[in-house]
Order: sequence, then structure tokens, then C-alpha cells
Amino acid sequence: MSEGSPTRAGRAGTRRTGTDRAGTNHAGADHAEADHAEADHAEADGAAASADGERLGHGRSGRLTRRRVLGAGLGGLAAVTAAGAGVIELAAHGVLPGRQLVDRLDGACSVASPPLVFSASGPSAAGTFYSRARRREVGYVIAWPPGHRPGAPLPLIVVLHPFGADHLRALTGMSPPQALAMRVDGRPLPPMAMAAADGGPGYWNPHPGDDPMAMVTDELIPLCQRHGLGRRAIGTFGISMGGYGALLLAEKHPRLISAVAAIGPAIWTSYRQARAVNPGAYASAAAFADADAVTHARALAGVAVRVACGASDPFYPGVQALTRALPPGAVTDLSPGCHSYPFFIAQEPPSLAFLGRHLSG
Repeated sequence: MSEGSPTRAGRAGTRRTGTDRAGTNHAGADHAEADHAEADHAEADGAAASADGERLGHGRSGRLTRRRVLGAGLGGLAAVTAAGAGVIELAAHGVLPGRQLVDRLDGACSVASPPLVFSASGPSAAGTFYSRARRREVGYVIAWPPGHRPGAPLPLIVVLHPFGADHLRALTGMSPPQALAMRVDGRPLPPMAMAAADGGPGYWNPHPGDDPMAMVTDELIPLCQRHGLGRRAIGTFGISMGGYGALLLAEKHPRLISAVAAIGPAIWTSYRQARAVNPGAYASAAAFADADAVTHARALAGVAVRVACGASDPFYPGVQALTRALPPGAVTDLSPGCHSYPFFIAQEPPSLAFLGRHLSG
């Protein structure tokens, strides 16, 4: 096992333009964030298409991605217009993967949110360990809040990354140290630590030879506890595939997890739908049934739950089914927005504040 030494934050970058306090340019990190967003948006667009019985490929060559169209400016918009009203109509109904593009063009993805404000970040440690559960080397990061050092006994947030991402890109627009240094409504978050590890593309449920959930419970969390973290309270947090995984982790281990927050969780309503979009998400129909977040939502009784989803998110029907199945007292925010950066970034501050209240109370 190779455990990294504490370092200052900043490897994952921010969505702010220009430079940070140390003069570091974040352009490269922003490009990495955009790449992860494209993979995640393709998954969401595929979910929308599956509802219409269409099978979408995940190849890059034929996709109308945010970077391709918005990067082309007016020329890109003219090209889409020239393609014909029929194409736009199909995309608007989710049959083509341009649904998110159409939503952006007609304003459905516009989400108002105050600018993010951060204090100076605390330390972080990054490294790798061999995961017996995943049968491979995995990367991980542990972050401490401002004013705290390794060894401090703190509550722990386990962040599960989205599809196509990794431990360094588990959040949107910020690194784990920056997230812990966020000021929400002018106030700092309660002191908490944060950890993330590479879970692969398998939707945080067991596959033959690869069990990312067991990696979290049997390896990542004990690693954090050896640093004094999460011995009193543990929460889970995630966006898209990570949001689904965060809910599943809490459902499978309600005695271990005290609180969970999920943004745009990637929830399908059937194995057939999931397989049509991503054949690798579940190993079988039985695996889907065992990991169906809606079916097992009652297990969250006693766990503090917050779920947020945009009304134009392709996963919205699945999230609606989940909210109907959640135990009384769960907090849900179903509001305008898409499966995209603006909604994710707007929901990160209240989600982290929610976890802070329940893990530090």
C-alpha cells in the first residue's frame, strides 16, 4: 500500500477562470472536468433515449456534445439549424443524444446560483492501494478541512465519483480540499474530512472480479479510520452515477452511514432500460434487482437523506420513483435544471451543508 503525504489542495482545479491565490492556471483541470462531463452527459442522454426504445452508442464521433456545439459558437448553432427541424424534434424527445443541447438552447438548463466562495484549503493526501475487492491498484485522496491536520478525529464524507471520472474528479468544479473550504451563505462548513477512490465504470455494484462497493466499505473507510476519520459519523455524497452509488451504499449499510446526499442520481427504473443504455452497469437482472435504489429505499429509514434532481434531467423519472419510495423526512429538491454543470454546481453547497449538519450535530 502506498499512502501519499499531506499536500496543499488544488490538483483537481476549479471552474473559476484565471488563477488561484498561488497563481496556478486551472485551464488543464477545466479541460479534464469537461471530458468527464461529456462521458456523464452521454450516459444521461442515453437514459433519455432508452425511454423511447432507442439504443444509443457511446462513440465520440456522432455525438452532439456541449464542447462540440458550444465550442463552435454561432457556426455550431448554424450547423444544427441546417440539419433540419426533424433532427431538433427528435433530439428534444430524447431519441437523439442532442436532448441536453436542445435543453441548453431553450434555457431549460439555466440555473441561478451565487458564486462559490472558498477559504484557504486544508491539506490533502493522495496515493494508491491494492484493492482485493477490485483486484487492482486504485487511486484515492483524503482531504482535511481548513485548520485541521491528519490525525484529527473528524466526521467523514465518502464521495463516489460519476461515470467516466476518478477519485480526483468526484466533484464538479472543485477539488475535495476546496469543497471542505467552501463558505455556504457566508458561513464555513462544519469541520469534516472527505475521501474518494477509483470505483471504475461499474455503477458501484458488484461485477465478476470487481466489487467497488466492498472496496469502499472494507478498504477505503478503514484506511480513513486509521487516520482518525469517520470513527463517529460517516456520510456519502455523489453526482450522477456517484449519486446513485451514494444512495446504494447507505441502503446496503444503514448502520455505517449516517447521512447521504445525491445530486442527479443515475437511477434507472428497470434492468432492460439500464442494459439498453449501458450494458456494463449491471452484471445481470438479478444484480440490478439487488442494487435497485428504488426497491431498497426503505432501508434508509434512520439515515438523513437529501436528493436533488433537475426536471429536465433524463434520470428524472427514476428519481421521482425514488422520492416516492423514500422514508418520511427525506429532503428532496426537484427543480428546474438538467444533468449538467450548472445544476450540479448549484446543488453542491446545500448538499455539503446538509451533510455537515447531520454528521457534526
